[in-house]
Amino acid sequence: MDPIVVSPRVTIPADAISWRAVRAQGPGGQNVNKVATKVVLSLSMSKIVGMSDAARRRLADAVANRLDADGRLLVSCEETRHQARNLDIARERMRQIVAASLPAPKRRVATKPSRAAKRRRMDSKRKTSEKKRDRRYRGD
Repeated sequence: MDPIVVSPRVTIPADAISWRAVRAQGPGGQNVNKVATKVVLSLSMSKIVGMSDAARRRLADAVANRLDADGRLLVSCEETRHQARNLDIARERMRQIVAASLPAPKRRVATKPSRAAKRRRMDSKRKTSEKKRDRRYRGD
């Protein structure tokens, strides 16, 4: 199996990935019970080359529900009836998952509402209050 190039600096080596084929669910007639077309990729995240510790932590947090008991990332694919195509799709998904954790998230800059926004909000509240006050029964 070839290594997966995530970015110019980050690569998933071939020895970090293992895969197995299992029987897929869903339609397929009699063939579905005989042919193992579903592919399950397993990745040892500690073996990813060129990844920073912060990106590794982001990846671990993002894929916490996809980890097995040994802490390996599991990615599966059963979209097609062809094992080789499913393997290619699963490898691309794995590349996308790892690539998504590389950039650091932008820090949120706290802002305050403008004076005009505060005035619009208060005007809206005043109009609503007047509308409800006018609906009240006055007991004439």
